[in-house]
Amino acid sequence: MHFDNQALEWDKDPQKVERAEIFAKEINDFIHPDNKMSAMEFGCGTGLLSFKLKDNFKSIILVDNSEGMINVLKEKIDKGNIKNFTPLKIDLFDHEIPLPKIDVIYTLMTLHHMTDINKTLKVFNSTLASNGYLCVADLVKEDGSFHSHLNDFDGHNGFDKDELSEKLEESGFKVVYYKECYVIEKKMGAKIKKYPLFLMICKKQI
Repeated sequence: MHFDNQALEWDKDPQKVERAEIFAKEINDFIHPDNKMSAMEFGCGTGLLSFKLKDNFKSIILVDNSEGMINVLKEKIDKGNIKNFTPLKIDLFDHEIPLPKIDVIYTLMTLHHMTDINKTLKVFNSTLASNGYLCVADLVKEDGSFHSHLNDFDGHNGFDKDELSEKLEESGFKVVYYKECYVIEKKMGAKIKKYPLFLMICKKQI
C-alpha cells in the first residue's frame, strides 16, 4: 500500500511538518478546545497534526487504515509517553466501531482520497456530538497533476469551496470558517508547481 511504504519517511518532509503546525494553530485559534474537548483525527498517518494539538484536547483518537502509519504512530506515542492519544487501525466505513461521541473531528489531506464524499460526511456527522466541529484541511481544486505519480489514484482533484460547502450542508453541517492557509510546492520537471490548501470548519446542525 502506498502509505505503508511511505510511513518511515513521512515525518522527514519539512513541508508536512510545517503544514501540520499551521493547521493546528488555525484549528486551535478558532475552536479554543482549552483541554476540555475530545477529538478524532481521521486519516492520521503518523499523527503530525495531532502531536501539534495534543496539549489542546483532553483526549484524541487517531484513526488510519494504514498499518505502516499506525505502527510509526505507536512508536512515537511510546517514545513521547503521550497519555491522551488512542491510536486505532480501522476503516470507519467497514466496521461498527463503538466510539464515544466526539467534540471535534479534524482531517488533513485525507478527504480527497475518499471516493464517496457524501458517505464519509454522514459518518463524520453521526460520530460527532451535538454542536460538534468538523475541520477539513485539504487541496483546493486542482488540474489533476497533484497525484499524477499515482497510477491507481481514484480520489478527487481537490475541492471547490462552493461544491464542498453544499455537500456539507446536505450532510447536516454549517460552514463557519474558510481560509487558504498553506501552499504545497512540488517540483514538476524544471518548474515548481504550487497547490494551495484550505481549512474549512463546520458545525454539526443535525
